[in-house]
Formats: sequence, C-alpha cells, structure tokens
Amino acid sequence: MSDQDMSTKYNPTEVEKDRYQWWIDQGFFKPSGDQKAHPYSIVIPPPNVTGKLHLGHAWDTTLQDIIIRQKRMQGYDVLWLPGMDHAGIATQAKVEARLAEQGISRYDLGREKFIQQVWDWKDEYADIIHQQWAKMGISVDYDRERFTLDDGLSKAVRKVFVDLYNKGLIYRATYIINWDPKARTALSDIEVEHQDDQGAFYHVKYPFTDGTTFNGQDYIEIATTRPETMFGDVAVAVNPDDDRYKELVGKHIRVPLVDREVEIIADDYVTPDFGTGMVKITPAHDPNDFQIGKRHDLPEINTMNEDASLNENAGKYEGMDRFDAREAIVKDLEDQGYILRIDPIVHSVGHSQRTGVQVEARLSTQWFVKMKPLAEQALQAQETDDRVDFFPPRFENTYRQWMENVHDWVISRQLWWGHRIPAWYHKETGEMYVGMEAPADSENWEQDPDVLDTWFSSGLWPFSTMGWPDTDSEDFKRYFPTTTLVTGYDIIFFWVSRMIFTSLEFTGRTPFKNVLLHGLIRDEEGRKMSKSLGNGIDPMDVIEKYGVDALRWFLVTGSTPGQDIRFSYKKMDAAWNFINKIWNASRYVIMNLDDMAAPSLPAQSEWTLADKWILSRLNATVSQVTSQFDKFEFGEAGRALYNFIWNDFCDWYIEMTKETLNNGSDQEKTNTKNILGYVLDQTLKLLHPIMPFMTEQVWQSMPHDGDSIMVAKFPEEHAEFSDPKAEDQIASLIELIKAVRNIRNEAGAPMSKPVDLMIKVDSAELGEIFNETKEYIDRFCHPAELKIGQDLTEPKLAMSGILAGATVYIPMAELVDLEEEKARMQKEIQKLEQEVARSEKKLGNEKFVANAPEAVVADEKAKAAEWQQKLAAAKERLAQLG
Repeated sequence: MSDQDMSTKYNPTEVEKDRYQWWIDQGFFKPSGDQKAHPYSIVIPPPNVTGKLHLGHAWDTTLQDIIIRQKRMQGYDVLWLPGMDHAGIATQAKVEARLAEQGISRYDLGREKFIQQVWDWKDEYADIIHQQWAKMGISVDYDRERFTLDDGLSKAVRKVFVDLYNKGLIYRATYIINWDPKARTALSDIEVEHQDDQGAFYHVKYPFTDGTTFNGQDYIEIATTRPETMFGDVAVAVNPDDDRYKELVGKHIRVPLVDREVEIIADDYVTPDFGTGMVKITPAHDPNDFQIGKRHDLPEINTMNEDASLNENAGKYEGMDRFDAREAIVKDLEDQGYILRIDPIVHSVGHSQRTGVQVEARLSTQWFVKMKPLAEQALQAQETDDRVDFFPPRFENTYRQWMENVHDWVISRQLWWGHRIPAWYHKETGEMYVGMEAPADSENWEQDPDVLDTWFSSGLWPFSTMGWPDTDSEDFKRYFPTTTLVTGYDIIFFWVSRMIFTSLEFTGRTPFKNVLLHGLIRDEEGRKMSKSLGNGIDPMDVIEKYGVDALRWFLVTGSTPGQDIRFSYKKMDAAWNFINKIWNASRYVIMNLDDMAAPSLPAQSEWTLADKWILSRLNATVSQVTSQFDKFEFGEAGRALYNFIWNDFCDWYIEMTKETLNNGSDQEKTNTKNILGYVLDQTLKLLHPIMPFMTEQVWQSMPHDGDSIMVAKFPEEHAEFSDPKAEDQIASLIELIKAVRNIRNEAGAPMSKPVDLMIKVDSAELGEIFNETKEYIDRFCHPAELKIGQDLTEPKLAMSGILAGATVYIPMAELVDLEEEKARMQKEIQKLEQEVARSEKKLGNEKFVANAPEAVVADEKAKAAEWQQKLAAAKERLAQLG
C-alpha cells in the first residue's frame, strides 16, 4: 500500500470496510498463549438480549477495547471474553409485549412454547449485538463467547445454589417481599425505584365492640393510605409508652366493612408522634406489620391475587383491580359513615424498575440468600492484598455502605425464562430435594416452577465463563482472577458487589483486581437519555455519519472517570476534524517516504535541532500517554496526544521539514524522511487503542515491519530522546514566530511580504538560539533584513511583540499609525498587569503556598517572574513611543 491508497479526505466508511473481518480472520483477537507473558484478562459486562446496544454500551466497550489493545501491544497474553445475559424478567417482558400485540399471552402458549419464543428473540438480538460489536471494532475472542443460559454456566449456577443451600446460606421462607403485579414476580430491594405519587390519607372510624368510649367517641381514628388492604387487618397497635392509649391496650374494635373483631396491642415499633399514634396491622401487606405479627403471633391474611386484584378474602370486592377496589371501598366507607376526612398527599411509592408499575408488599414463599456472612467476608477481603481497587476510589465507599447494610436477597422469580431452581417436591409426601440433577425417580417429583434472579447467574460471570466449576480448566488457571472490570457506577450494588462475594465464597479470590467505573451518557442539556423524552441517540447512526474512531475519540476525551458525559454533535464534528488532520498529515509524510523501507532513526549526531525537539516531545508524550493509560485516565492521555499531534507534529515539525525536503542534501533528506516516518509510526501506535481503524489503514499504507499495527509493539520511553534544551530552544522560536504573525495580522501585512525584523534579546544565550534557528526564522517569518542582538537601538515607528527574554520589532512606518501602536501597547500593558496581579494574589495566598505541591508553586513563581519581565519591557516600549 502507499499514499495512493489514501483518499484526499478521511472517509471512515472506506477505512472501516472489511477491516474488522480481516482482524478476525488473522486471529489477532485471540490470546497469544505465550506462557512467558503476563496474562491480562477482562470479561465483558454481558449486554442483555433485550434489545440493541445504546451509547452507554458503546462507551463501556470502547474503554475496555482501549485497555485490551494497549496491553496486547505491550506484550501481555490478553484475553477479552465476550458474552450476553439472558436478563430474566426484562427479556420475558419484551417477548410478552410482542405477543400481546398479537393478542396472545404466555399462558395461551404454555411454558415450553413460550420459552422457545424467548430463545427466538435471543437469537434475533444476539445477531444484532454481534453486528454492533463489529461496528465498534471491539477485539474480543469470539471462540470463547458465553451466554448466561448455556450448559456450562447453567451447571455453575446449579452448583452455587446447591452448595449455598447445603451450607445453610440459601433458605426457603414465607416472607413479605416486593411484588411486581404486572410481571407477577418477586423483586429484590434494588429492583424497586421510589418516585413521588399523588395519594391520600384516609381517616377511618374503627368502632369499639364492647361499648367503650374514647375522648367521648365510640371509635378510634385510623389513618391509612391503602384502604384496599383493610381486609387483611388483624390488630391495631400503639406504643406501650404512649400515655394517651394505655387504657385501650387489650380492648377490641371492629374493622369496617369486614366485620372482624381485632385487638388493640402495644408494640415498640409504633411512633407515637406520627399521625394519630395508632396504626392498623396488616401482616400480609406490609414488611413492618409482618414483623409485628410475628412478635404477637397474629394471623397473616393475604387479600390480593398475583395480578394485584383482590381475592376471596376481600368479600364483594373480589376480582377488582386494587386501584378500582380502593375507589369502591372509599365510597362504601363514606356511604356508611366511616370516613372522617380525606387528606390529599404526595408520597414516595416503590415502582418496579422493570415494568414501571407500583410494587406491592406481598406475603409470599420465596427463596433467599443469607447475606451477612457473605458480605462480611467481602468486606474483610478489602483489608488484604487480594482487595479490589476502585477507580475513582470514592466508589469503594458506595460498595462498602451497601455491604455493611445489606438485607437477605430474595433470589426466586415467578418467571418462565431463566435458570430453574434446582429443588423438587415429592408429589405425595411433600418432601423437598435440592440437587444438581433431578431425583432418580423423577416421575414422582415436581420441580419448583420458579427461576433464579438474573443477577444470581451474572454474579458468577468472571469465573463461570472461565470453565468453573472445573478448576482444572486451562482458562480458569491462566486468566482467573481477571485483571480489570469496566462498568457503570449505577450497577455497583446489582452486579459488582455480587460478583465479589460469590467469587470469594467459591474460588477464595476476588474476581478482578481493578474496577473502572464510568458514568451515564446524557443529552446536550444534561438530561438522562430515555424513550419518554425521545432524546436517545443510536450509536450506529453516529458511526454512519462520523465513523467509529471519531465516536471512540469523543467518548474517551469527553469526561473523567466516574463522571457523566454529555453527547454533543459539535464535539463529534471536532473529533472528525482531528482525524482528518491526522489523515492529511499522514498522506503528506507517506508521499515523501517514496519506496523507503520501514523508517529507522539516523545517528543521533545527525539530528537537527528540530529533530531533537520532536523526538523529545514524542518521548514526553509516550511517557504521559502510558502513565495516564495505567491510571485509566484516558481523557488525559487523549489531551496529551491531541496537543502533540495537532501542535507539535502537524503545525510545527512537518512545516519545519519542508525546507530540508525541498533544498537539503540527499543525506539530509533521507534523515528527515526517516524521522518523519518514525514519528508517524510511533504516533499511530500510541493512537491505535483509541482509533483502531484509521491507524491500521494509515500504518498499512506506509513502510512498516509486521502484519498489523494491532500486534506491533507499543511505544516505550527512550532516555536518549529527552532533550530539555532543544525543547526550550524551539519553544523560544515558536514564541517568536507567533509574535511576528500576530504583528503582521494586526498591521494587515501578509506573510508573503518580506519585512525587516529586529530581535532585541536580554541574554547572549537567547541570541545564540535565534542565530542557530535562522533558517526556521527565514521560513516562517520572511524577514527582508534580520538583526539579532542585545545592544540594538529600537526603531521608533515599529510594531513590537514581547517575548520571554526578548522583544521583536517590525519597522512599519508606512503601515502603522503611531497613535494606534501606543493604544495597542497600552492594552498589552493592561493585560500583563492583570496577569501579574493574578499571579501575585495566588502566591500571596498562604494556603496555596503551604498546601500546593512544590512543583506547582515553583511553576507559579516562574510564571510570575516572566509576566513581570514582559510588563517591564512593554512599559519601556510605550515610553519610547511617547
């Protein structure tokens, strides 16, 4: 290939075409298998097969791909394992919604046929996800792809269940749980989202049964937000220390509409100063009432069906939806004189994260994991060498708080799609059996119809995907524990914590060393992307327009770890422009390399000042990018790359080489071409983890060694490249060139017009630098006559620019108005005075001087001295003009 293969403008569609398949065909995504190399492994957070990937997935996979590509180039034996999650309730809900459009329910199909429908859905969306992964360029090893319902993972799930059950850490109990009436399943606490709803406090008379009066009334007043649960009332409770009600304890009252006689009891749970200080006790419909009921041996009366319609215990309201029943019950209470008043309120109500409906607290027999011992083990691990390091570190507190306050986890779900609970009940005796396989006489047993919470299986992901429970599996021995997990901060509770405690329990190790947490992608106004707002953006549409490398660049440079990011088309335009700049610079370099072999550096003695400078800047960039990658600070790495490529390489070094390439000797031309090629090669390799497609295309178009940039060696620092002196010299030259350009712009003198140039320097050393770089001054400043010295007499009618340690003058009597130049100089002085004042204020701040790092304070002092020097020179110039 050559520059002839490169179009004049960056065209991502052409660049990306067929490249991904070529990488796969060449086997570049597989681990090297080099036993001498350090292993580095990541398991992909498995996307749910509920639908297409969104921008959040694009961000997540981009960060992982950057890590994997860099480590692969650094010689690690890299495994990035892909897979997808069956996603239980979420996928079942999607398939049920699709069937509902055809007027069919899962019950019409039956369990087996319905599950086949879900498998068809899974196949459809897994294909879409594969296509999207390819578009994103992610370098996963497809030969090791897993699915949370495949045979191996299902075996791991059964083993974990059975072992926890045998240890007494899984138990079955009747308990109050969160119930989703639409999905008709239990939910764990973290699957419930609270939001403010309109409601009311209904103040209801509960009459005494034996003629007792209280405050002159034959009833007590009870306030409830849920009158439809009255049919489950089995007591009224007061606080034992509440003097108002002491004589009422033991008295009996009648529940309105129910005609049930219940007792007034005393319990410490009741808060005397909340409401009336008297609460109705409904053990089957409230978790606190459930506990009170246990303490007082009260009956538990469930009044609702699975779909939240009222059941036979609700009398004439049986079969009514809970909210319709509430209206009917309130009307009847009013008609019969039981309602005292109704106070409208706004209160926080739990809703199902999956279906959005109001959650019911419901008495139900479910399976639970006893969390306390598992959580304690996970917290203790954080005090050992096997701890998990969180990036940013503040998220460790989020993790710890959840572990310290964890409740037992309800793991059974009343669904058909998922891992069936490995428990069987004898059809005649009711005996329960829990095991890896069905009992031998399976015809006499019935399996538990419930499935496991989807997080139960995804909690095993880092080790179940590696072959566990076969601890002799090659992948398990080689790549587990994994090295880094990348995921969103919003699933620390759901997933990160569960992977840690299950891994510790079953493998004795934490499942990963590092957890890199990123935020959410928001729209340009900072709003969360959602269907209801219609502000979602399909990453495939963005790729279609800008190319995947531009999207990856935006995702990487748009935020810092742990922070949310705002999507912006303006920033996407800037990303495309940056790649186009690299593309055009590469074309220029490749065009000049002709038929050279892969670039190799000339002897150091033959490097020009510009060569020394660009190699020193390259070295500093390699150092910055590598250290920022190691800290997962990809945005900072991106900024270092941007500054080096756009400013140092494209704007300055390439321009500096043109004189040599046009007018130098053959040897000078060869040297320059080799350095241009070398710097381009190293730059492409630094960029490759972020922009895989463009860098591969350009690298293949230039002389190179190796099959693919993907498996080329990542750049390393070279101590001999570091040249602070050359950097200082070129920095002075650049400052001079910029000053001359500014003067010409203000005077309206085009760069092509030769002008006299006078540079008055404060030191012989700086004079020497400018004399050594005369060829560059000629090229960039076009002087008719050039004077450099300490003792020059400044021309009166001239425009000037203040540099660090020098002043540049361009005599322009015929172009400039003396008064205008005075006014310009006065503006310059005002600007410099502001900088001096700002710097003095900062250095005068004792806290800053005492607390800031020494290097930062020293840097500020150096800046202050430079501003002072420039100000003095500007004032002197103004005086001369006057």
